[in-house]
Amino acid sequence: QVQLVESGGGLVQAGGSLRLSCAASGRTFSSYVMGWFRQTPGEEREFVAAISRGGGSTYYGDSVKGRFTISRDNAKNTVSLQMNSLKPLDTAVYYCAARSAAVVTTSSGTYDYWGQGTQVTVSS
Repeated sequence: QVQLVESGGGLVQAGGSLRLSCAASGRTFSSYVMGWFRQTPGEEREFVAAISRGGGSTYYGDSVKGRFTISRDNAKNTVSLQMNSLKPLDTAVYYCAARSAAVVTTSSGTYDYWGQGTQVTVSS
């Protein structure tokens, strides 16, 4: 089992940047595929980015490609999301998630563990 704690959310103007971090407990962090999802009220959770267990493969949702970068540090049990050129439509609660299986997926239903979420608000 793994516990996830996100940090780094906040309020930023459009065009600005934020870096989200997710700290994981446990000794087997490198065995998990990690992902970031986001959700706004009344909407389903949306895939943002995912990274393979070793960090060699990354995947992005169409709305964030070219602006967001996911990375991980298995020695420090952390996964990060660098968000640049932020837009008001990026406003959401962002969640870190871990998946036990080896295959990277973009479906929230296939992730096993979730953090509590961190609010990102982008003002126009």
